[in-house]
Amino acid sequence: MNQSSNQNWTLLHAQLHQTLRQRKLLPKNQKILIAVSGGQDSLSLTKLLLDLQSKWGWYLAVAHCDHKWRSDSEANANYVKKLATNWQLPFHIETADKVYQTEAEARKWRYHTLSKIALESNFQYIVTGHTASDRAETLLYNLIRGSGTDGLQALTWQRPLTENFWPLLVRPLLEITRTQTGDFCQEQKIRIWEDSTNQDLHYARNSIRLELFPILRQFNPQAELALAQTAEILSAEVEYFKNETEKLLERVTKIDINNLKISQFESQPVKYMINRLVLLEVPLALQRRVMRHILCKVLPASPNFNHIEKLTALINAPNRSQTDSFPGGAIAKVQHPWIILA
Repeated sequence: MNQSSNQNWTLLHAQLHQTLRQRKLLPKNQKILIAVSGGQDSLSLTKLLLDLQSKWGWYLAVAHCDHKWRSDSEANANYVKKLATNWQLPFHIETADKVYQTEAEARKWRYHTLSKIALESNFQYIVTGHTASDRAETLLYNLIRGSGTDGLQALTWQRPLTENFWPLLVRPLLEITRTQTGDFCQEQKIRIWEDSTNQDLHYARNSIRLELFPILRQFNPQAELALAQTAEILSAEVEYFKNETEKLLERVTKIDINNLKISQFESQPVKYMINRLVLLEVPLALQRRVMRHILCKVLPASPNFNHIEKLTALINAPNRSQTDSFPGGAIAKVQHPWIILA
């Protein structure tokens, strides 16, 4: 097992140690793959976990994903490899076979690649250096785009990366800000690899970080932590609503009705029958969640607010009321006590 001196034990070490104990994020004696970009957050995470390793008995390794976005990406990868060697950590690297055009595409490739490394080498956990600052950025970014509560709390402490649950993606630094990780690297004399794309204002998240956050800090110097705490509150509420929605769906829907002919839909197969009487008894928040879930199954793309409201309005509409067509041609109509979606 790799050893690291605990002579430089800091408040950040103590905070992370306490977080791991309270939230049970990374159990003892597990194999953990650390995703390291070379920036201050992932380097802080690596050093912190290395210093805590003797207390937890983990097997640690470093993984680096080279997106080939920048001319210095190979040098960046070599720097991460050198650090891993200096810290006596096994090193894994994967290089993209093409240049991905969007952040979303690159993120999808990165998580797929990390999962592949983890499964091949039997790592139970993949950890990333996402911080409270990232959580605050995600909340604001999704709020501006019109996301509901699910989107506002999207950066959670952990989530499975595959349908088989393992490996589990864990974000241990969600109570620590980017300012703290920067200070930590400076105190520990860890050189950061500066990513030039982090200053590119064409990326929405960079604009939020570099232009919007300085304004928000004028109103609240701890704006990032406050927003991250809001995301944490929303996370628990979303989990509750998801559970309630799943139970409610079993009561209100009949799915994939085979060969059923409804008078209003002679030419179309019925996809869903939704019981209005059950939905009339529950709060609007749950009505919307049920309708969103159903529309996600039926429409070719994710439903927007107007789609959900259009379907929800039929709960209280007169018999034989109907919607105009949804994307893909689906139509909903009331045949009491059902809403028929075909």
